[in-house]
Amino acid sequence: MKKFVNDPKDFVAEMLEGLALANPDTLRYVPEYNLIMRADAPQENKVSIVQGSGSGHEPSHVMSVGKGMLDAACPGDVFAAPPADFVYETVKRVASPKGVLLLVNNYTGDRMAFEMAEELAQADGIEARTLFIDDDVSVQDSTYTVGRRGVAGNFFVMKAVGAAAERGADLDEVHRIGTKVNSVARTMGMALTACTPPAKGSPLFELPDDEVEMGVGIHGEPGRRREKLRTAKEMVGELVTAVTEDLPFESGDRVALMVNGLGGTPIGELYLVYGLAHKQLAERGIEVHRSYVGEYCTSLDMAGVSVTLVRLDDELVDLFGAPAEIPIRVF
Repeated sequence: MKKFVNDPKDFVAEMLEGLALANPDTLRYVPEYNLIMRADAPQENKVSIVQGSGSGHEPSHVMSVGKGMLDAACPGDVFAAPPADFVYETVKRVASPKGVLLLVNNYTGDRMAFEMAEELAQADGIEARTLFIDDDVSVQDSTYTVGRRGVAGNFFVMKAVGAAAERGADLDEVHRIGTKVNSVARTMGMALTACTPPAKGSPLFELPDDEVEMGVGIHGEPGRRREKLRTAKEMVGELVTAVTEDLPFESGDRVALMVNGLGGTPIGELYLVYGLAHKQLAERGIEVHRSYVGEYCTSLDMAGVSVTLVRLDDELVDLFGAPAEIPIRVF
């Protein structure tokens, strides 16, 4: 393993410190709770938006803290949920009179931590509510998850609820919008290689040079199946088919299309994938109205890609087009 790392136990803390030092006017770092928050949070006239999960998926979520997006992010160690007390302390620091919305990718550890933090905050008189995100269509019959996982589609939830909160929407309205986005967002990913966690020092799983993991999870969880490497057109076609047939998306739909890199895929390949996906959607009569290409929710250094579709209406087009100011300006 060759990585820029000192002691693997300090990897997350040193990353967060660097992020805060690079953005001193907009972000504040609270090291005892792995907390990155807006320097101007909380604000009395807006619902505060909080998200967190294991580290290793950057820029999600710590690099999505800023105006029009998250008010705070509370990550755990690499691929590990944050402790419940870290989430609770985060909620206390950003709580506003209009309440706090907790966004949670649907994984067992994250659910437990955020649900406990929600209960503790409510006992303190803080109006807090949790929204679970589960856009991953690759999970069918699974014994290792609590249902569908939350993956790259969570960015669209963050963007919509962040925009609504910035405009002064109340907690009920912000929660409604997040639920709506989650209901029309679908994602499917695949891996060309495994990733290497700093603490492990070797690939998380073995994947032969001539095979891919179709439907892989962002922590390296098994996908739908392992299959032989094929042409890009064929593999993208499988992703597009899985996503479009799940909602299902239909001819005449307007969509946002995201091609998300998993950390080790060159940007040129991501645009190649985007072009293939765009044309395959056009063949189905589906109009791509908004486009996103880049790294949004990664898996350390995994070579791979995910495709996300969100069915749009006028409300979502407006919210996705609202301004946002975050360290990594991916929206």
